[in-house]
Amino acid sequence: MRNDKADTNSGSALPTLKTERLILRPFRMEDAPSVQRLAGACEIADTTLNIPHPYEDGVAEKWIAGHQQRFEQNREIALAITLTGSNVLIGAISLLSLSEQHQRAEIGYWIGRDWWSNGYCIEAAREIVRFGFEQLGLNRIVGQHLTRNPASGRVMQKVGMKHEGMLRQHVRKWDKFEDIKCYAILKSDIQQK
Repeated sequence: MRNDKADTNSGSALPTLKTERLILRPFRMEDAPSVQRLAGACEIADTTLNIPHPYEDGVAEKWIAGHQQRFEQNREIALAITLTGSNVLIGAISLLSLSEQHQRAEIGYWIGRDWWSNGYCIEAAREIVRFGFEQLGLNRIVGQHLTRNPASGRVMQKVGMKHEGMLRQHVRKWDKFEDIKCYAILKSDIQQK
């Protein structure tokens, strides 16, 4: 079930979005220990572009504390992925690098190891893409993943994103240069379905 009446960022609070199995809600400070434990797991940090390992004390609190301001500044939207009914935090979904001028953003996400292979990331990604096009007025949403993390690419493909290329040795992760694959979806791609 979708929440088509989600608040937008015109000075309001971060929205809460709903899917069949998930609630995508603003992070709360009490989520910080779960964020540190889940995102700080080596399997998560190793396969993402920007999550540190070890995940030091205070990093999650600082990250959560900046969410509302970055939303109000039209820079990003970051939401907790929680299970409907239990409010258990299982991951994060974001639209980063929001550009009003170019009407685009970059999708970012992670799911805790215990919840992999259940389709939760795909479900959350579909909803944030829908929100980006319908509520934020975006025209394009891009995504990137390390080539050695094909599962992230499968999420993008299942959301309807198209592979646009590879950037060789584009990022440095733990003293090793990494290739990344680039994907994107346009608003018109959704409208054609």
